[in-house]
Amino acid sequence: MPNAFSIVFLGTLALSTAPADSPDPLTRPMPGKPEWTRAHAPIRIYGNTYYVGSEGISALLVDTGAGLILLDVGLPQSAPLVEANIAKLGFKLKDIKYVLNSHAHFDHAGGIAALVRDSGATAIASPSGAKALREGHVAADDPQASDTADATFPAAARVREIADGEAMRLGDTAITAHFTPGHTPGSTTWTWKSCENGTCLDVVYSDSISAYASDGFHFLADATHGDLTASFRKSIHTVANLPCDILVSTHLEASGSDARLAKLALRREPNPMIDTQACRRFAADYEKMLDERIAKEKTEAQAR
Repeated sequence: MPNAFSIVFLGTLALSTAPADSPDPLTRPMPGKPEWTRAHAPIRIYGNTYYVGSEGISALLVDTGAGLILLDVGLPQSAPLVEANIAKLGFKLKDIKYVLNSHAHFDHAGGIAALVRDSGATAIASPSGAKALREGHVAADDPQASDTADATFPAAARVREIADGEAMRLGDTAITAHFTPGHTPGSTTWTWKSCENGTCLDVVYSDSISAYASDGFHFLADATHGDLTASFRKSIHTVANLPCDILVSTHLEASGSDARLAKLALRREPNPMIDTQACRRFAADYEKMLDERIAKEKTEAQAR
């Protein structure tokens, strides 16, 4: 029979050799630009709409009066940052009912699984986006699918599909999905009205409309798919023609949203986020990028 000393010693040894708490698999870091995960103070944009994302990757929170709707999270490791920002604003995670996704890439959707788990919310995305969120993997026909290092991210437990033009209604808010395929097959831009002091404005959370792609992918027709340029251009025109008083893009710098937020932190009147031409300028910039991409693909095709 072991004596009391040996029991204490063995117990102490067991404690000292026990493995440390395992890292959370849903927030395991993925590589990205420093600003993508750098903290940004939460701030009210207008009315019931708040910014809760990082310095480089957007996440928006909408208080509907009957629960919260979150739009995007960022990378997996950004989930705690977003959760902390929500708490700083005085809101509770358990009040998040839906997490809407712009597109299923790791830098925007990677943290959705953790938020869904921690809040009990349901993720909402286009059919293509929902499939990617459930599987934790970008769509096979995604322009960046062959970038295998970035192709996977934590899969979300509760995911629901939404149709083009369908609105998510909660409390006094309706957030409408506008399918804008191009950057990904399931890209979705979201719009809603936000009211302050009796004045309601149209808010646009635009998905990426940039023609980025892996080496070897073509937006022009090739052996694997038909021509994608017409649908991409239609998406860009959709963003340009939306009722748009306030624009926030998924990557802040893509639309100048970063500069407008910085000004907002210094003054609220006049509100620097209000810019009725922001959507048109944003769309025009990225239509030029698409034109350049198409010209490049045509030149390469002629050289083959």
